[in-house]
Amino acid sequence: MISKPALLDRVRPAAEQPLARPGVDRASIGVLVREFYSRVRKDERLGPIFAREIAGDWEPHLEKMTDFWCSVILKSGDYHGRPVPAHLKLKDVTEADFGIWLALFGETASRLFAPEIAAVFVERAERIATSLKLAMFFHLGPAARDVSGKV
Repeated sequence: MISKPALLDRVRPAAEQPLARPGVDRASIGVLVREFYSRVRKDERLGPIFAREIAGDWEPHLEKMTDFWCSVILKSGDYHGRPVPAHLKLKDVTEADFGIWLALFGETASRLFAPEIAAVFVERAERIATSLKLAMFFHLGPAARDVSGKV
């Protein structure tokens, strides 16, 4: 018989490892963040959304996003924010906006990094986008409710 901890280890996905590659560091991630958000700010759809949320000095947001991506890519632990509540308050964001965000992010990562490194950034961005979309837009339909109206 397999013990419960051993069984859990078999089904639990392996923890993501830091992307330890030459040229992938806080400085290069900072460049990615700044170039990406420069493109976002110019985007016809995303630019106005961000402009409503970030008036004036963008540097604090850019530093926070650099911390976030260093935590995602390097496993630095620099980011201590709460992305889901921050995104839940954005009432004019649609699911389609995530496609625009991902396209801009992927293009930027591909310009700055070798293909295999850019692919890691994009894969993690896709998982983050999926998670945020689920948090923002997932609603159980009537078929998921029992006869008492409870979920």
